[in-house]
Amino acid sequence: MKKIVVGGQLNKQAIEKLIKELGGNNVEVSVKSDLEAVMALKNNQADYYVGACETGSGGALAMALALLGRDKCVPLASPSKVMSSEEIVAEVNSGKIAFGFTSPSSANVLKVLVPALLNK
Repeated sequence: MKKIVVGGQLNKQAIEKLIKELGGNNVEVSVKSDLEAVMALKNNQADYYVGACETGSGGALAMALALLGRDKCVPLASPSKVMSSEEIVAEVNSGKIAFGFTSPSSANVLKVLVPALLNK
């Protein structure tokens, strides 16, 4: 069972619902403030962090970047670019644990991200 915390600034409940749909009984999802979500990850109470904002990195990943470091975080989508499925899987396999994306890209990103996290 993978534990995923949802932080960021936008559509937290919609993201939570989609992760549950995609992960089924293999995920436990909780919605928290950015600080609470990152601290859960830092304290080994969660395995992964996801968050959405307008840019995919600012409000989605700022707290994660500050507390976890750049080597653990990656923006998967910005207003001008969404990573390919192969790039998303490569980021998961490289050890990233905090993922940011834009709100409009949420469904497309999560359809790739959640299975990649479950297979890790």
